[in-house]
Formats: sequence, structure tokens, C-alpha cells
Amino acid sequence: MQQSTELSLDPADWEEFSRIAHDALEASIKHIRTASKTPWRTLPKSARDDIHRPLPHAPGDLEEIVERVKKSILPFPTGNAHPRFWGWVMGNGTPAAMLADMMASAMNPHVGGYDQSASAVEGQVIDWCIEMMGYPAAASGLLVSGGTMANLTGLTVARYVKAGFDIRSRGLSGGPRLRVYGSTETHAWAEKCCELLGLGREGFRRVAADSQGRVDLGALREAVKEDRRRGDRPICIVGNAGTVDIGAIDDLDRLADVCRDEELWFHVDGAFGALANLSPSLQGRLKGLQRSDSLAFDLHKWGYLPYEIGCALVRDHKAHLSTFRSHPTYLQSQGRGIQPQPLEFADLGIQLSRGFRALKVWVSLQTYGTDTIGRVIEQNVGQAQYLATRIEAEPRLELMAPVALNIVCFRFHAPGVAEGPLEAINQEILVRLQEDGVAVPSSTRRNGSFALRVAITNHRSRQSDFDILVDAVLSYGEALMDHEH
Repeated sequence: MQQSTELSLDPADWEEFSRIAHDALEASIKHIRTASKTPWRTLPKSARDDIHRPLPHAPGDLEEIVERVKKSILPFPTGNAHPRFWGWVMGNGTPAAMLADMMASAMNPHVGGYDQSASAVEGQVIDWCIEMMGYPAAASGLLVSGGTMANLTGLTVARYVKAGFDIRSRGLSGGPRLRVYGSTETHAWAEKCCELLGLGREGFRRVAADSQGRVDLGALREAVKEDRRRGDRPICIVGNAGTVDIGAIDDLDRLADVCRDEELWFHVDGAFGALANLSPSLQGRLKGLQRSDSLAFDLHKWGYLPYEIGCALVRDHKAHLSTFRSHPTYLQSQGRGIQPQPLEFADLGIQLSRGFRALKVWVSLQTYGTDTIGRVIEQNVGQAQYLATRIEAEPRLELMAPVALNIVCFRFHAPGVAEGPLEAINQEILVRLQEDGVAVPSSTRRNGSFALRVAITNHRSRQSDFDILVDAVLSYGEALMDHEH
């Protein structure tokens, strides 16, 4: 019989592949297990050269390629698995979720819909998210890449519902200027999403925040009235459940009242702060969250999951569906077979092709339980308070903003030193902390001054890690002061 010349990308020797795969799994487990002992490192030239190679035309040896991954790629991540990584707002990942991601890749399903286990898992995860956030059981939801896409999803529904005309058919050309509102502390996603939605960057109007970082409700009401007098059409107010800079939480309950009175859509950006709802002791700070029309949050932040996994919830399922649903002939259901109904998830967002993000949530929530995750969130908030106490006890450290939740902004301070040299000292402290493998805060500006920013969404952090940070900042700062003099 003539041997087939048809090709396949499966291995010729599955036993050999299994041996190599087990080696890769062991290397991955070791990477996580030793994360606390292995600080981040910048990518060396040897590794960069190993990564950047000519386009491969011929087959390579998988075992050799995996060895190169172990040598030149695995040891040089962002570093957010380390217990003293507090830069930006990054979660750490968990071993259970790593296994789930591996199995999800093995299945490689298209989770636009279809009658399959992956769609059932995402449906269950969305139901759990709805319950975790106190939304009504009939609400709608979608797993997305992260907070920006989750916020974009909510804002797109708001635009559809509140535009006052058929925006899907007519676009923006025939209607008044649409306006969205939020505080000066709102994340930059707001302008970016308004640009994408055709509202323009100026379509997002920033309103003053108070000394605690919360939106000024009086100024907000006045901004809405002013725009209406101008002939614009206000459509949405964005409330913050944990601002990006300092973790401030707007008065969500009163914001819900404003939206009710003004007939506006109420969207909450809960990128990390919404998950504080899993903690009974923190839930009260989020009063009014459940009254929002839509909510965005990231499970790869305070849910501690690997990237990338965000969630958008919409109270009105019909409105959510009407915003995105399309009916091309090539996606029509026949009522039977593998697609017995329309592609429910593809009809709730802009992605048609969708990966199996849900499995790591399904596995993690059952492995750890929401009660345990809530306690770790409480632990992070307690660690932020501990760090703030340490800072306030040190004459050469200055707290730069209130500690509302889990973010601490501070700087090294020396009386009599001008702002310019003081900023240079703190900038140098930041990069030395990172480059020496001590800790990774990030930075921001508070009232015009440079500040070290510690965002604690790290399940591996211990109280002693914050002592190490404080001691290092003092040591670096004093050495730099001595050098200045």
C-alpha cells in the first residue's frame, strides 16, 4: 500500500512528546514554587539573542526548543509572582489556575457558543460572578481580556440604551453630542473607550474629586445640567470602586441616586476594588455597587488569577444582547447539531472567536473558595494599613494620600530639600528597589509630587516584606542624601 504523503502537526512519537511535556510541566511548577526566592531580572542580551532568531522554515527539535524556553524565557517574566511585587495592579497567578490553562489549551475550544462543555463552564462562571457581586440572577455577563474591554463593553451598552436614537443603524452623525462623566481619578480607559465609541476624548468629562479621591457629587450634577443646557446628551456616569491611583471608592449608593434622578446609565469600574465584595468586613464600603447598570472587574487582579481574565456584567440581559447581536447567514442556528441555538457569548461582545478563559476561574473558585479569597483580600487591606503605619512612624517618610483600600502612596522626605532634588531622589529610590531585586512598587503623582505607589494584590506577600521595603527606602534615601551633600 502506498504510504500517505498527507501532513499532520501531531507528534510522530506521542511517548516522546509526553516525556518532553512532563519536563516542561515540572519546570513550570518549579518556577512558581521558587517564585518567592527568585527576584525579577532584566532580560540579558544572551536571552534576547536566543529569542530573536530568523524566521524558521524547517522543523526544529521540540526538546531543544523547550530547553531554550527554560533557559531564556521562563526565568525572565515581569516578576509579579514574587511576594514583593506591588507595581501597578497585578495579580500573581495560582498553581491550580496554571493547570487549568494548560488543559484549556489542550481542548482549544471556540467559546463563542455551541453545545459544548466550555460554553457551559463560562455560563456557570458568569452565574458565580453575578452572585459574587450581588447582581440579580437574570443579569448578563461576559468574560473578556481585562478591565479596559470590560469597561468598553459596559459603556457600549450604555451608548446603545441612552443615545436616544438607533445608534447601531445611524451611527453618531444624526444625534446630539453624547457625554460620559467620571471623576478626575478615573482610569485612562475612559478616554480611550470614548475615542473608540466615536464620542471623542472630550466625550468623557472629568469632574473634581474630594480630598479622599471620591467624585464631588455636587460638581457632577452641575456638569450634567450644564451639558444639557448646551444641547449635549448625557448618557452615563462612571463610578469608581477602587481608583487606580489610591484605591478610593466613590459613594456608589449616592451615584446610583444621581443616575436614577437624571435617567442616566450607571457604570462601575471595579477593576480590582469590586472583588472586595467577597469580604464581609469590606462589603459595606461598596454599598450601591449592586445598583449599577453595568460593572467591570478583573479576576487577574484581586482574584489572583493568571492573565488574562476580566468580567463585564450587565443588569439588563436584553439590552446587552441588543447592543451586540448580529445575524449573518453563516452563523445561523439550525436548532440541532453542535449549534442548536445562536452563539450566545459572541452576541454579547465584539469578539466572535473566543478562547477558554473560564476554566481557570471554574477550577480556582472550587479549589480555594470565595471565603478564602475574601480573607486574602482582607489580608492585603490589612497589609496596606500596616505599611501606612510604618511610614507615619518614620520622620523621613511621607504618606502622600489616604489609604482607602489596598494602595499606599508615599515618598522619602527630607525637610529643607527642594521639590526638584527630592523628586530625583525618589525616582532613583524606585529604580534601585527594582534593579536590586528588593521590591517593585510603581509610581504616580499626588498633588504634583512624585510618589512611590504600592498596590497590594499579592497573595504571597507577608508583613515582613513591607518591613524590607521600608528599611530599603530609608537606606537608599539616606545614602542618596549623603551623596548630595
